[in-house]
Amino acid sequence: MIKEFKEFISRGNVMDLAVGVIMGAAFTAIVQSLVSNLINPLIGLFLGKIDLSSLVFKVGDATFKYGTFIESIINFLIIAFVVFLLVKVMNKIIKSRDEEEAEPEETKEDEMVMYLKKISEALDEKKDN
Repeated sequence: MIKEFKEFISRGNVMDLAVGVIMGAAFTAIVQSLVSNLINPLIGLFLGKIDLSSLVFKVGDATFKYGTFIESIINFLIIAFVVFLLVKVMNKIIKSRDEEEAEPEETKEDEMVMYLKKISEALDEKKDN
């Protein structure tokens, strides 16, 4: 069982996934900082409140923090847009690589034509001599 676990954990896909999760967490922290420190104050200028997370309404004893929810939506939209751009760039790279690989290889006919040309050139040289 330990051997199987070692094989599983050492696979490239698992390591790639781990790196992706770590990078995603770091990127999320950057986006959260962008939203809370730059975007929210900008939106707050129009709403009259600098901190959107302080936007709440109460019904009885329940407090609804809709400002924090708005921040989460902004975070999600930014992250989703960046992921969209990354996927679009990766698809473009993969497509161009596939097109390069799909260049036609020499067929048997092309090879025969090349040999016939060489034979013809050799015969022409022999005639000239």
